[in-house]
Amino acid sequence: MAVVSWKEILLLTGMVVGCYWNSLSCGFVFDDVSAILDNKDLRPSTPLLNLFLNDFWGTPMAEERSHKSYRPLTVLTFRLNYLFSELSAASYHLLNVVLHAVVCVLFLRVCRLFLDKPSSLVAALLFAVHPIHTEAVTGVVGRAELLSSIFLLAAFLAYTKSTGSDHSIVWAPIALTVVLVAAATLCKEQGITVVGICCVHEVFVAQGFTLPMLLDTLRQVVQGKDGFPYAVLQTLLKLIVLVISTLLLVIVRVQVIQSQLPVFTRFDNPAAVSPTPTRQLTFNYLLPVNAWLLLNPSELCCDWTMGTIPLVESPLDHRNLATLAFYTFLGLLSLHSLRYRHSSAKTVIMALSLIVLPFIPASNLFFPVGFVVAERVLYVPSMGFCVLVAHGFRIVSHKGHLKKISWLMIGVLLTTHAVKTFNRNWDWESEYTLFTSALKVNKNNAKLWNNVGHALENQNNYGRALQYFLQATRVQPDDIGAHMNVGRTYKNLNKSKEAEDAYLMAKSLMPQVIPGKRYATRVAPNHLNVYINLANLIRANESRLEEADQLYRQAISMRPDFKQAYISRGELLLKMNKLTEARDAYLRALELDRTNADLWYNLAIVYIEMKEPSEALKNFNHALELNPRHKLALFNSALLMQESGEPKFWPEANRRFLTYVEEEPEDANGYFNLGMLAMDANENAAAEQWMRKAIGLQAGFRSALFNLALLYSQSKRELDALPVLDELLRHHPEHVKGLILKGDILMNHKKDTRGAKVCFERILRMDPTNVQGKHNLCVVYFEERDLPRAERCLEETLALAPNEEYVRRHLSIVRNKMAAMSAAGQPLTSSEGAAASAKKEKPKRGKEGAEEVAEGGEEGRGTDAVGSGAGDEKNVRKSSAESVRGVGVDQSESLDSSQSEKRTKGKSTKEIKDIEKKRAAALKRLEEIERILSGD
Repeated sequence: MAVVSWKEILLLTGMVVGCYWNSLSCGFVFDDVSAILDNKDLRPSTPLLNLFLNDFWGTPMAEERSHKSYRPLTVLTFRLNYLFSELSAASYHLLNVVLHAVVCVLFLRVCRLFLDKPSSLVAALLFAVHPIHTEAVTGVVGRAELLSSIFLLAAFLAYTKSTGSDHSIVWAPIALTVVLVAAATLCKEQGITVVGICCVHEVFVAQGFTLPMLLDTLRQVVQGKDGFPYAVLQTLLKLIVLVISTLLLVIVRVQVIQSQLPVFTRFDNPAAVSPTPTRQLTFNYLLPVNAWLLLNPSELCCDWTMGTIPLVESPLDHRNLATLAFYTFLGLLSLHSLRYRHSSAKTVIMALSLIVLPFIPASNLFFPVGFVVAERVLYVPSMGFCVLVAHGFRIVSHKGHLKKISWLMIGVLLTTHAVKTFNRNWDWESEYTLFTSALKVNKNNAKLWNNVGHALENQNNYGRALQYFLQATRVQPDDIGAHMNVGRTYKNLNKSKEAEDAYLMAKSLMPQVIPGKRYATRVAPNHLNVYINLANLIRANESRLEEADQLYRQAISMRPDFKQAYISRGELLLKMNKLTEARDAYLRALELDRTNADLWYNLAIVYIEMKEPSEALKNFNHALELNPRHKLALFNSALLMQESGEPKFWPEANRRFLTYVEEEPEDANGYFNLGMLAMDANENAAAEQWMRKAIGLQAGFRSALFNLALLYSQSKRELDALPVLDELLRHHPEHVKGLILKGDILMNHKKDTRGAKVCFERILRMDPTNVQGKHNLCVVYFEERDLPRAERCLEETLALAPNEEYVRRHLSIVRNKMAAMSAAGQPLTSSEGAAASAKKEKPKRGKEGAEEVAEGGEEGRGTDAVGSGAGDEKNVRKSSAESVRGVGVDQSESLDSSQSEKRTKGKSTKEIKDIEKKRAAALKRLEEIERILSGD
């Protein structure tokens, strides 16, 4: 066997790079979204063991919705990609190109077993540039084909060394072959078919048998004329070892899928659910369709499901002629190769084994698969096709007068294929380019119309997306997913009535529940999301919450393991304040999936509403154990620790807020809460820095502006507080606490009673019953030395708050002052003498006013709730909903947005102690004022 030279390796690698370098600019499209972007098994936080428990898409093999495609070694390479570059698509595409180059080199080595040097190189070059491979190489999920092919070819090459020079059995290569076959199967299921290829090679190439010889030997043994020859016994022994190994692999594979075939629908593979003879005629017609794609790859399509290939429903259908011609040609080739022992016959039989055997699992002939035609499954069969072409080239080129023409034809073929492959790669640049290119080939596939709509939907181009979704319903009127897409798009366009009508149409297409029959066997589980989406739509109407709950319960009754129904119902029950039922719904969902961080987070929200903060914190921590960078869990758990008033929690709360701002650097709320933590810890410089950062990110951030002003006021920097308060009131002119604090600073530090009066009067215009504003206005009247007006004002304030002792004392002070001035013959309104007296004896409301502000506490923590009343800030607790997507890109099952739940912040223990301390100080100052007045 001639070895492969470095020049040939470089030539093949150069051809691969030349054809596929532009694939590095492609993104994740089609099935890549489910296998890469949505697959949690790629994340380092997921245990490696999960790769061997879940299918290719990250779904547990035990679940009915699993695709049953068990390819842990392929997923492992995705995980390595993620480890080095996370979700940078270029690295995934680069590795695919490298793997394709490796396959080409191994294929050249295999070709050298059957072809001469020029012909084998032609076969390898044709394989390197064939356009049918674009889906396997440029589509990231095609890596399963690439890896499986590497191990398949390596296993075959190992097996060819299992016969010694003395025709004895060499067991080490056979053992290596078994290991490589197992590895190929763990990359993709068709890898196991290399055992059949090895058997064909052993019988017809290594031992040189022909079909007549085998029949003659068998006849003699049956008649008792002769025993098995020693060479035949050796062959049988090797084949028995291979077959037993294969059976063991099959048994393990069946155990992995728990003896369950995946659930496919008539939309995935219409012929699979068709009656006889339509099913048989259609599946057999698909064989010449695949052969034609190898011969003429001019019209390639990423999706051949639904109505792409109409069913062959009658024996009189003219397409049956193509099926007949295909079987005739295949039979003649097989018969020729099995009858003769010359090298040409051996080449043809090996080429046919490479074409036929790896294609059997995807042929639909023995069991249905989830597609009609898939270009990537032709990756290995195309090797046999390339061997046949190269073998034909060798025969023609040996005829002297055709040698130049044959080389010219091969050159043209390689060039045109290379150009086609290069241009085809651009189709895979984005989902929009991929699916629009597919529509040019076939307009009868509703999934293609749906997927172009999804691509436009992802660009927020809902108007155009709707047109494609509506066309999908026209192409396939009974496509449940298309109607769901129409409903979701109408919802995004704020057309609730039309959205509800579309969802109801999708719901009407669902099959009715048959008692005793499992629902999942008759419909795609993802179609059940029509109940979720419809419920999510109507629950926006407060009067229809019970109706929405009924839809969730209906979905659960159809599939008791329908996790998303429990999640959505839990959110609804939380909204309906049915906290115990909401908790039970989430606990049931956690029984189905304990590795879902969102579920633990949502359960924590329920416990917050149930006033069980310790349980809430435990569940937040569970979420963070599963996903240490779960943004909502980081934020809200830190907020819960901060609100507890326990200083021991503050360092961890600070760490979580810092992690949160790393994840969400543009969210002002994270910096604001870091500032509040710093204020709690009396770290004023850090608090000022964080507040400034929050305000810089969100102009008019009400809570940050007020608390920054309060920080300045408490730090004896009252004049620095004024511009901050001006900015606060420019954005929020009705902010009562800001007006009170500004009035206090103007009166006590700027001596601007007129400005203070404007602040307090504005409060009373908004709320005439505001005791703080009314009382502080009374102090302004006293400051202006208008004692009768101050008295009337305090009387009105006392009427509003008859139980406020400090108002009663201030009124007594003013009346005593008025009596003393009347006895002394002094005027009760403004005069020079009154001004001097007022400066000495006025009740120092400024400090009292500051205490009133302090009593309100710091402005609310959490997400800024612009527009709420002072002291009524809300902490937004978001309840995240899990995105459900099926295998492939039919996103009809995408759910509507989740609901937000709110709760009001309570005061911490530290805040309460500070308030009591300030109350005591205020009372002490009042006593001093009273002693001064009494002395006068």
